[in-house]
Amino acid sequence: MRTLAGRKVLITGSGGGLGRSHSVLMAQRGADIIVHDIKKTAADETAQLVCDAGARAEVIICDVRDTATWQSEIKAAIERIGGIDVLVNNVGVGGSRRSIEDIDEAIYDQMFDIQVKATFFATQAVLPFMKAQKRGRIINISSIYAMGGNANASHYAASKSALSGFTKSWARELAPHNISVNAVAPGFIVTDMTRGSNTPEIIEQRSRRMPLGRFVETIEVSYAVAWLASDETAMITGQIISPNSGETIVGY
Repeated sequence: MRTLAGRKVLITGSGGGLGRSHSVLMAQRGADIIVHDIKKTAADETAQLVCDAGARAEVIICDVRDTATWQSEIKAAIERIGGIDVLVNNVGVGGSRRSIEDIDEAIYDQMFDIQVKATFFATQAVLPFMKAQKRGRIINISSIYAMGGNANASHYAASKSALSGFTKSWARELAPHNISVNAVAPGFIVTDMTRGSNTPEIIEQRSRRMPLGRFVETIEVSYAVAWLASDETAMITGQIISPNSGETIVGY
């Protein structure tokens, strides 16, 4: 299945977890990947997996909180790989189960700088390329907590809600340029990031409450991302898709 043959894809925060899964699956489906992470070893490992899948990889090593460098590195990588068709705004940081009183200004700023500000300026950096070719796909990685809230990490839920707002607003703004914007809002997934915010006991208890009987697997989120990047979703924009095992069910 090479539904992404010839596509050039930037996936932020792709040194591990969901970002690595997205990178490998999309490479298997024919896309060349710009891998980004703050950790060189992690990014290089993902890039090798992309190459093993038969695709080309370029690597960005950058702290996304340095906006000027972030945008410059994105543009340089796009030039090296020969274009950009899809941006997956995946970079993020966990909420660490913090109450309101436990969130100081530094923690708050880190959350919004990484998950909101970096997403905005990554998108801004790719737009001249997408507008020039009159096509593009932007996929924001939101969360079920943007849909139903989070009693233990309100700063995380709020930052993911901001991505949902970006999704709907950008879909309207960019439609005349044939650029679609959608979001994937995963349910709870067991990754290094979520293990850092939850005890094994909490994870086990939560898994038993899933209506479909188990947590969503990382690859199942990647399937949704790859689908939104494909030609099969040409008429879908401004939507939020949530693979979550039925944990959160809301109306729109």
